[in-house]
Amino acid sequence: MASKLFVGGLPYAVTEDELRELFADLGEVSAAQIIIDRETNRSKGFGFVTMSNDDEAQAAVKKLDGQDFRGRRLAVNEARPQERRERSFGDRGDRGDRGDRQNNDRGFGGGRRY
Repeated sequence: MASKLFVGGLPYAVTEDELRELFADLGEVSAAQIIIDRETNRSKGFGFVTMSNDDEAQAAVKKLDGQDFRGRRLAVNEARPQERRERSFGDRGDRGDRGDRQNNDRGFGGGRRY
């Protein structure tokens, strides 16, 4: 059975091919993914590697967790399922008081009072 591993502490310049190569010596890698920030289109410094079997995945965790990789300390462990986040259409999260500015006591849409 395949095992998915979380890999944190990656240098921002690491590519998916380089991530795959890092784990390839420890077993068969079926997928390697670097997580990219949507706004900046740059690496977030972590990713996921899927290995073909559990024994190889556990060997990779033991060998690579805490190791230095290009000047950064890796965190490698079994990936947990992503928590489901409920969002409504247009929800932008907590980004200050945008709503307060638009719906204040100056009238509809924050325009001038006449």
